[in-house]
Amino acid sequence: MSAKIAIVDYGMGNRRSVEKALQHVGAVVSITRDPVELRAADGLLLPGVGAFPAAMRTLRELDLEDVLLGCARGGMPFFGSCMGMQLLFESSEEHDGATGLGLLRGSVTRLDPRGQKLPHIGWSEVRFRAPTGESHPLLHGLPDPSTFYHVHSYAPRPADAEDVLGVSDYGEEFASVVARDNVFGAQFHPEKSSTHGLALLRNFARLCDRVAV
Repeated sequence: MSAKIAIVDYGMGNRRSVEKALQHVGAVVSITRDPVELRAADGLLLPGVGAFPAAMRTLRELDLEDVLLGCARGGMPFFGSCMGMQLLFESSEEHDGATGLGLLRGSVTRLDPRGQKLPHIGWSEVRFRAPTGESHPLLHGLPDPSTFYHVHSYAPRPADAEDVLGVSDYGEEFASVVARDNVFGAQFHPEKSSTHGLALLRNFARLCDRVAV
């Protein structure tokens, strides 16, 4: 595998853990905020831990928003994990609200746990949406359902149902895996999700590898 994947370094997310997981599945990995390096990669991974408004504010302060949008709109495989997935959408109601990258239509709202505690922390099954999820290359070889490690209080509400590859439940059903063209997202932490998480990252690396060829 020759894919070069750049992890976006904006100070929010498990960058080292993600780096090790991607290296484990055979990718060539860098952690960077250098626009030249980001544009030269075969794929980008946007991690995220914390609050949506703070994350978007930091991306803008570092002049990374336009760089990321340019890469994604230019066809580069782009993966958002956990809060990084939420940033792919148009807006969030978290705290006082904020606009996102807008690569996917929809907003991010607070989970309704229906009596359970927030945040949602732990392993949850993700069910694939047939027929798209079962056949999508991001989920190739994964059992349906698969189990992944989630940590979140908010979840995206995609405006386009066809963007949803997998769903999970915590009080209510929420989108846990999304994709549109070259843009992908997972509400869980693949790097903390053992065999299934590594399989998903391997599939993303293979998608990036196609760009590298």
